[in-house]
Amino acid sequence: MEFLQNSFVTLSVIPVVPFLLVYFIGTGMKKDRRKTFFLAMDVSTIFLLLSVSALFNNIFSTKFGFYLILLIVLISAGLIGGAQNRMKGKVDGKRILRAVWRLSFIVMSTFYVLFMFVGLIKYISQAM
Repeated sequence: MEFLQNSFVTLSVIPVVPFLLVYFIGTGMKKDRRKTFFLAMDVSTIFLLLSVSALFNNIFSTKFGFYLILLIVLISAGLIGGAQNRMKGKVDGKRILRAVWRLSFIVMSTFYVLFMFVGLIKYISQAM
């Protein structure tokens, strides 16, 4: 159990690793690179969520990072669901979940890079 916990923490620190692992293992097993890429995105979103929330907590000295990200994801799901209801007259939960999850990957990847640079600058400035 401790090995799984340590592995999960390690992969959360560097969320690019799970993406690359899933992608390269998937392309080795399957020939469809598009589906493998989306699967790698879906898996690494979990690790990005944890990593970005930890970086947010570290930079802003708070413990609200995970809840803020969760709140934004839920609001996004509501907005997409509302738009889907207006356009099609019905709500498809699977499509909403997939859209929000993949948008979260893109947004959190951007914030991961941004927060890594901000955290590094903050660390360097405190060390001087």
